[in-house]
Amino acid sequence: MSASDELLTKLLEAHPRLAACRDEIAAARDHLVKAYEQGHKLLLCGNGGSAADCEHIAGELLKGFERRRPLRAETKERLASQGAEGRVLAEGLQQALPALSLVGHISLATAFANDVDARLVFAQLVTAWGSPGDVLLAISTSGEARNVILAARAARALGLVTIGLTGRDGGGLGPLCDVWVRVPAASTAEAQELHVPVYHYLCRALEARFFPE
Repeated sequence: MSASDELLTKLLEAHPRLAACRDEIAAARDHLVKAYEQGHKLLLCGNGGSAADCEHIAGELLKGFERRRPLRAETKERLASQGAEGRVLAEGLQQALPALSLVGHISLATAFANDVDARLVFAQLVTAWGSPGDVLLAISTSGEARNVILAARAARALGLVTIGLTGRDGGGLGPLCDVWVRVPAASTAEAQELHVPVYHYLCRALEARFFPE
């Protein structure tokens, strides 16, 4: 059994309700692994608590999560050759998996909301940052967040892979996704509580794949 499969087994042991979407969680993992293997990146969007989740996920991928991720030896040597400050960088910096939360960008978001349409902000950022082969993780507990749905439409047109993370009902987001993870929860709070172990699993699985001990 691979490390990612062992981690998935542990996830389902700790959260048996997620067995209902086991295959979809594994498919989301596989799409992310493929994207990172091919040099692509992850974009994330969501509102409210899901916006906080986007920042959380990006934070886990951009630095060590549960494992140390020392720089490659040649990078450390180039940094260390620059003297004392270079040595600080060589020892302190870590390898990362590129992940970009679209929920910040305050100047762009407020200007676009004022000048164009607030519902299009995430779609505009997908257009700005997305490339074919990238992955968009679109999070909406109801699946009905219009700005998230429009981002998924933009991602589809631009050749990104879209992973939807929703509650049980899923709304209009699901049909726009290549993988649709619907956690078995009806309320917003309950769905968010189940989203955390799902994306923590994805972060653990990616870290195990790209930064083995």
